[in-house]
Amino acid sequence: MNRSCVTCLKSLLTALNLLCWLCGAFVVAFGEFQMMHSKFASLVTSFWPIFPANTLVVTGTIVTCVCYLGVLGGLRESRCMLISFFILLFILMLVELAMALVFLVYSREITSFFEEDLRRSLEIYRQSSPSANMTLKEDFDTVQHLFRCCGVRGEADWQGNVPISCCIQDPCNSATHTNWGRGCLEVLRNWFARNYLSTGAGVLTMFLIQFLCMCVTVPLFCHFSRHGLGYK
Repeated sequence: MNRSCVTCLKSLLTALNLLCWLCGAFVVAFGEFQMMHSKFASLVTSFWPIFPANTLVVTGTIVTCVCYLGVLGGLRESRCMLISFFILLFILMLVELAMALVFLVYSREITSFFEEDLRRSLEIYRQSSPSANMTLKEDFDTVQHLFRCCGVRGEADWQGNVPISCCIQDPCNSATHTNWGRGCLEVLRNWFARNYLSTGAGVLTMFLIQFLCMCVTVPLFCHFSRHGLGYK
């Protein structure tokens, strides 16, 4: 392999890793933005490991670190960095595939956990005193107001003690007022599905870039190995 091909491979590897690093940084920033503006964290406590924002932050952080190693390895022609980058990237891709399979196989179980969390949160809200569990109450009220829903599967879940956040339009403080008819479980489940779809598209894009990085790393590492380069 002549020097021009090596330079081309180095440039391609650096560009791909830089692109992957930028994607990872954007994913982390987007995940942090979702965390700051999310109103559902206190309602789905057993669901937090696969919450879209958490998934984005963890995946993006790992990707940025691994891709930074790949950029340094290509620029410095370091075999040690390149082989470390290849192994870590391979493990990361296996983890991403495993996560995708878990979501696919256990989608029904995830839905049942989601419903149980919402019912538990509703019961805590309904049985608490006016000054207790304010964060959970505010989050539940925000969900019902923003998504125009009431209860888990409907207004009947509140057993007559329906909060004002279920009200469709003023006056909501009157003895009789109309509440939203649909439950929040269906609405939030659809919202999570849309978020996971966009998250999956972003992870798939990074997966393809990572695969190209691996394909470029192998011939570059072999060239450095044949010529005794990379450990200076």
